Amino acid sequence: MKKLIYAVAASALALSACETATPYQPAVAGHPQSGGYSDQQLEANRWMVTFSGNELTSRETVERYLLFRAAELTVNQGYDWFQTADRNTNKQSSYIGDGPVWGGYWGPRWGVYRRGYGWGYGYWGDPFWGRPLDVEQVSQYTASAEIVMGHGPKPNNPRAFDAHQVVAHLRGTIKYPTKPS
Repeated sequence: MKKLIYAVAASALALSACETATPYQPAVAGHPQSGGYSDQQLEANRWMVTFSGNELTSRETVERYLLFRAAELTVNQGYDWFQTADRNTNKQSSYIGDGPVWGGYWGPRWGVYRRGYGWGYGYWGDPFWGRPLDVEQVSQYTASAEIVMGHGPKPNNPRAFDAHQVVAHLRGTIKYPTKPS
């Protein structure tokens, strides 16, 4: 019995570890739900950089990781500074919840969506009895910027950033994926 309790506790701990904010990582092609950064070269010194977070990643973190990626990419390409030509942050919201939902195709019926179980439907009984409606808004952010890179001193422009300084200042705030042990 003790082994069963330890196994259940270990499983719960492993599952809860999966529910973390998106770390600073490359996005996996074909799996947008994984989150992370991606970049595409548009011209010799012009790139489109994107960072997508999951529902646990704040807007501030998504925008900071985008800025860090733009600076890191600039340094990796051998440039000194970058300037944002265009920058956007998009928010996608959805609603999830536990509780009854009314409606029906052939008549009145109720449905209950339970996290981890999906939808359940029934025609009898009171769906509200002992089941409070719990609806939560979940938001995911994606930030993108078109950047132009350059050599030498940074231009006197509020949209221009010294890539080396950005990397140095933000490096300590970046959370990388944990390596499996």
